[in-house]
Amino acid sequence: MSLTTETLDGSPTAPASGDPGISVVDLFAGAGGFSAGFHAYRPHGPASSPFRTLAAVEMDPAAAATYAANFPSAKVSAIRIEGWDPTPYEGVDVIMGGPPCQGFSGLNRDDLKKKPPKSEDPRNKLWREYVRAVQVIKPKIFVIENVDRFLRSPEYAALCAATEADGPLADYHLTEKVLNAADYGVPQARRRAIVIATRRDLGEPLRHPIPSHRRATDQLTFEEGRAPWLGVWDAVFEHTLRVRLKEDLPLRTGAPLGTGLPGAFSGKELHIRRNPTPLSLARYAAIPPGGNRYDLTDRTSVIDGVPVYLSTESWDNHTSGSGDVMGRLHKDRPSVTIRTEFYKPEKGRYLHPTKDRPITHWEAALIQGFPDTFKWYGSKVQIARQIGNAVPIGLGRALAEVIHRKLTAG
Repeated sequence: MSLTTETLDGSPTAPASGDPGISVVDLFAGAGGFSAGFHAYRPHGPASSPFRTLAAVEMDPAAAATYAANFPSAKVSAIRIEGWDPTPYEGVDVIMGGPPCQGFSGLNRDDLKKKPPKSEDPRNKLWREYVRAVQVIKPKIFVIENVDRFLRSPEYAALCAATEADGPLADYHLTEKVLNAADYGVPQARRRAIVIATRRDLGEPLRHPIPSHRRATDQLTFEEGRAPWLGVWDAVFEHTLRVRLKEDLPLRTGAPLGTGLPGAFSGKELHIRRNPTPLSLARYAAIPPGGNRYDLTDRTSVIDGVPVYLSTESWDNHTSGSGDVMGRLHKDRPSVTIRTEFYKPEKGRYLHPTKDRPITHWEAALIQGFPDTFKWYGSKVQIARQIGNAVPIGLGRALAEVIHRKLTAG
């Protein structure tokens, strides 16, 4: 993988001869990562995407504006899905989307004094709205993307039960698998649950895509036909290293969906520096290549003439949860999962492989697979949330390929 200027425009293009085109509805669409992956699959050349996104639903105004800017032919509804009417899209071929995963995510720890446990999190019930859309539209295939814990949840058990005889989804086979985006050419080790439902009248249920890449080991051979995982240096940082950091986003506003949000921004405009404190800078400088907070080369530093302890009491006494924070990305490996606060090294392994700074919005978007032509709307925080919540482009493209083959076979 390398930097790309490929266009992922959702506007209609002429299908290749004999290709009828595949219509799509994107629910819980976010900024459009899933759709971008589908449109990036072009079996017959650069202008031949067989997928036609007709509609998208996304309640966040900034994410919906980003989606609308990149997929102008889609009808984007910036509303809660409970208020969306799927009736006009009855007969669409494919529904895809990722109901909000916060209720399932291992990062969202239960605090029984402040909120109900995850099993009662109202966000967990939004998959039922997805099912409502399926019941009306009756697609040939639908795809649900979520965190891997979803497959062990009561909600997924209920979804499976819905496909039994006399259930609301009795016309569908379900197959589920946890996929790693790194196995599909993405320079990011991001594990996601992918549920594929195939309408029973289509015959055998659709299987998940075969990985094209694998973790590099001494046993890796070319005969296996799988390339080694992509490292972030070759895929991203070798290129961004040459570009000067910017102080802030340009002063610009746009009005997709009548929002008047900041934007559109793209590519190098997102290469924005942070303004860390002297203490943070000293900590960054003390993190060795591939290390994290446990590997500080110096425990103390002198800042403005005053000795300062670089670690913290919580770091020193940490015994639970993920300890891989204030970490530096390994040059020769995929990144960790890009989350919504990737610009905060204290939230994970988000330091540049060689520079004493966090990764930028541009670098995070490239790790996710977004091309430089992708247009973003919103504040820095809003855009970061869109990037971190997106389905990696390479993973979406791999799913699009197997769906296309299934729906055009014979």
